Order: sequence, then structure tokens, then C-alpha cells
Amino acid sequence: MAMDAITTDKELANSEPLKRPTREEAEDAVRTLLAWAGDDPRREGLLDTPKRVVNAYREWFQGYDEDPVKYLSRTFEDVQGYDDMVMLREIDVESHCEHHMAPFIGKAYVAYMPTQAVVGISKLARVVEIYAKRLQTQETMTSQICDSITESLAPSGTAVLIDAVHQCMTTRGVHHPNVSTITTQFTGVFKTDKDLRDRFLRLAGR
Repeated sequence: MAMDAITTDKELANSEPLKRPTREEAEDAVRTLLAWAGDDPRREGLLDTPKRVVNAYREWFQGYDEDPVKYLSRTFEDVQGYDDMVMLREIDVESHCEHHMAPFIGKAYVAYMPTQAVVGISKLARVVEIYAKRLQTQETMTSQICDSITESLAPSGTAVLIDAVHQCMTTRGVHHPNVSTITTQFTGVFKTDKDLRDRFLRLAGR
């Protein structure tokens, strides 16, 4: 009986939309963390820190307020017979992991094989940025970018590679500053055609 009650409570909590805290509540939370760290949030050097942190969070996590599909909805069909891959290299990735809220920074490489239409290249970079400005794992972000391109553009294949350094490994825990994480996701012809996949990896410097 008790287990059923616990399950019901969890299901109820998951079904209710989360109320976004006010700015004042967010700043109070920062003051709590400052005090927990052992400092005094009332001292002069920290008086404006809660406001600055909340402003930074608004910038770092603005991806929650944006829809990547919107940026992929405007396509161009006049490509003069072009039928090869479209690829963007070295897109800056600045994100935060969901486990420690620590930054991970690196580069993304994105390609797709258009079928009937192409999208503005800046829109692909924007999709990467939107997903980067959310809390998640690098693996999840790689999959999300690939899925949004695949679902919006219906290409014959999509390829995504992200290479990033995680501060949760470099500044805490195992303290390995020279380790980067590489994640990939391939669909369609990039998954079935080894030569095409290898060409993408070569162009990505891998």
C-alpha cells in the first residue's frame, strides 16, 4: 500500500507543470549557495553576485526558450542540381552537463544529404547553439541535434560529431585536463555508406 502511494505521488509530480521561480527566488537560492560554500553573501564583494549569476544563467540556458524546429522550417528548393553533402565544421559548443552543472566546451561538426531542399547554413549552427544552451549530456545533445535535422529536413542522411572537454573532469573528480569526449550520430546514408561516413570524418579532421 505504501509503495502504491509513493508511485502515485511521483506520477502526480511528473504530470504537473513546473512553476518557474521568480527572479527574486533565484537570487535567494544563489545567496544560499554562497553561504553553504562558507562565505558571507552580505559582504561587499558578493552583494551583486546573485544578480550576476542569475543574468549568466539566463544567457547560458536560453535554449529552453527557443524552438530549433522554427530555425529549420525555412528551406530553399533552388539548389541548381546540387546533390552532395552540406557540412558545417567547428561550430562552437558551450554547454553545461546536467550532472554537475559544470561547463563543457568544444566543437560540433554537422552534415546532411539534402533531398529536395536545403536550409540556410546559419540555421544549422543555431540548432547546435539552442541545444547547447540547455542542461543535458553530450550524448543526448548529439542525438537531439541529429534528430531535429532529420525530422525537419527529411534528408537522405544526417551526421553529427561533437568533441568537447568537460570541466567536471578537469576541475573536479579525476582531474584529467587533457581528455576530450567525442560523440557521433549517423542516420540514413551516413550510416549505411562507409565511404560517405569516412569522408565526413576526414573533413571533421578525424
